[in-house]
Amino acid sequence: MGRNGNGNGMHYESVNRADVPEGRKGKHRKAVADILADLSKLKTQQAVKIPLISLNGEKMQNLRSALNRVTRDKNIPVVTSSDEKYLYVWRADPPKNTGATE
Repeated sequence: MGRNGNGNGMHYESVNRADVPEGRKGKHRKAVADILADLSKLKTQQAVKIPLISLNGEKMQNLRSALNRVTRDKNIPVVTSSDEKYLYVWRADPPKNTGATE
């Protein structure tokens, strides 16, 4: 295994934590932010319709994964669906109260 030439036996360079960027800035960041902004403006029973061609060759699954990470962190329940031309995203319906008691 190579050494980084710093003389302390480490394999990789070290940095101060204050110099480490916070958060993840992946390539889907703008698309996810745009989707979330559009979701906040939707009426009940509406969905955001994202043309797959607008992904510029990126895989829809990767955008879905990025969206899932962000919505899970922000506790925004969403549902996605797709067809050959579009990805659809909408807010999940709230759980129905079954009236059952424990």
